[in-house]
Amino acid sequence: MGNLQQEIQRLLVLRKSGGQKAVWLSDHNRTALHSVPAGNQPGPPPARAVAPRVPPPAAVPPPAVPLAVQDFRQVSPAVSSPAGAGGVAQVADCSALGWEELQYAVQNCCACQLAAGRKQVVFGEGSPQARLMFIGEGPGEEEDRQGRPFVGRAGQMLSNMIKAMGFERQVQDPARAVYIANIVKCRPPQNRNPEATEVQACLPFLQRQIALLRPQVIVLLGAVPLRCLLGLVGINKYRGSWLDYQGIPVLPTYHPAYLLRFEQQKSKFVEEKSKVWEDLQKVMARLKT
Repeated sequence: MGNLQQEIQRLLVLRKSGGQKAVWLSDHNRTALHSVPAGNQPGPPPARAVAPRVPPPAAVPPPAVPLAVQDFRQVSPAVSSPAGAGGVAQVADCSALGWEELQYAVQNCCACQLAAGRKQVVFGEGSPQARLMFIGEGPGEEEDRQGRPFVGRAGQMLSNMIKAMGFERQVQDPARAVYIANIVKCRPPQNRNPEATEVQACLPFLQRQIALLRPQVIVLLGAVPLRCLLGLVGINKYRGSWLDYQGIPVLPTYHPAYLLRFEQQKSKFVEEKSKVWEDLQKVMARLKT
């Protein structure tokens, strides 16, 4: 708790010194901030010795106490810093962030090289009370343009699959809602697979999304989320098999983009698509139990 309090205080002081007057905090972090003992609140830095009759340089000291919590509107205690020479920055702890704070942190993240080439961050989409979660690998060109996951041709196929399961992408009813996210939130160049440093920078955000959502079932779309989230290699080996992520049932299946490769090979397309439908039927049965 102490580290979280210190981080909130540090960032609030930084924001005020930069001229920001309004910040938003979750109830959790507001409670943490109010619980700081009076003797531990940040005060002005100690005065530096100066020569006689020489005035100290002009400076704006930090406030003696944190800004009033009710004045906050848009700040996160976990915004990643720009990547350094190693290619990835240390991502601040986001394990206590609520949905709005987490989204603010993701939107302002510059922890890896993908930030430099993105048009928009693709945070995720769906109901925060959804029972069913789908996880892909990363945004493509159309997702980068719109700032939404799975909106290209593969996204259209996924939407049709979701509808066939009796769910909808654009509803908030937990019984029929889904949540869709990716391993990385920014588009890799030429839609390549995300590199290890990019996954390292972005995975804590996805892990926090899962912790907040706590879905009944997670569907992993393709080999990348299988490897990055569970550390397992081989989508053909694990497709259709029930796995586990922190007590949540997980079922890997093929990515819709994989199916689209066989559009011109009708028999192969039908064969591979039927495998995915078999997997999704397992998910439907699991959600009914």
